[in-house]
Amino acid sequence: MNPYILAILLFGLGLGTTITFASSHWLLAWMGLEMNTLAIIPLMAQHHHPRAVEATTKYFLTQAAAAATLLFASITNAWLTGQWEIQQITHPLPTTMITLALALKIGLAPLHAWLPEVLQGLDLTTGLILSTWQKLAPFALILQIQPSNSTTLIILGLASTLIGGWGGLNQTQLRKILAYSSIAHLGWMILVLQFSPSITLLTLLTYFIMTFSTFLVFKLNKSTNINTLATSWAKAPALTALTPLILLSLGGLPPLTGFMPKWLILQELTKQGLAPTATLAALSALLSLYFYLRLSYAMALTISPNNLTGTTPWRLPSTQLTYPLATSTAMTICLLPLTPAISALLTP
Repeated sequence: MNPYILAILLFGLGLGTTITFASSHWLLAWMGLEMNTLAIIPLMAQHHHPRAVEATTKYFLTQAAAAATLLFASITNAWLTGQWEIQQITHPLPTTMITLALALKIGLAPLHAWLPEVLQGLDLTTGLILSTWQKLAPFALILQIQPSNSTTLIILGLASTLIGGWGGLNQTQLRKILAYSSIAHLGWMILVLQFSPSITLLTLLTYFIMTFSTFLVFKLNKSTNINTLATSWAKAPALTALTPLILLSLGGLPPLTGFMPKWLILQELTKQGLAPTATLAALSALLSLYFYLRLSYAMALTISPNNLTGTTPWRLPSTQLTYPLATSTAMTICLLPLTPAISALLTP
């Protein structure tokens, strides 16, 4: 892609998100979300592969439907209450509609079906943008609206953690596994949203760091399915030794960074008297952990040529920068001891 066009599209992505962040009016927020969608579409379709075009079409249709629902709900709110302020939304009908529209935008279950399909059709760099940056603007809006009944968010959150765990169990394609992982993580964020928005933001931040590391590892190895992971030890042995730690951090195992948000969320849910919800969420994390362990096993404990049909790719030196990967990997593995400091920063 022409670097000037790429710069304009990336600037459009940044501008769309910034407009949504800065807006207090529903029309402006909607406009920012639309700019976001339209800026990423050429990035998604740049390879002209049928899978990429199909993924782009699916993404465009779901995002357009979500944006139309959002616009309709905000007009309904203006009609019922006579004002367009985002934080003044009080009527339960537009509130629920907007929550569901934003859930469709970020891919929360049961409105998640587009996300694995779309992510599977993209290259890893665009997939990374879709899994991280594109979640920011809808999340800013979800944080600003106060839902009238908390059950909607808890149902969305629990469904997402369970479906994000179940869906990933049978997958062999890494991008689909990362999509289900994204659904599960978003479920955790939505569960605690109404009780402690600061913990939600912390979870979002740690999710970004861990996903960034995972996508960069797969990009460095040029691997898109489980079989090609087994050849990675010959390309980057040190990275192959660290990758299981990154994956287990995504799964939320204790000595790693990924345990911190899960720990704080379970603690907060128990404080709010939602012990059964916390138990169910913790059990659903086991499902996710299983498929992260599968990836770790394929990467660190099987030697290619293995008995699976995996072709050994050419071992060309990678041109990818390793500094971002090194930084994010260190953060993915080592940030758990900072939990008290981060908690102190987050408490208002």
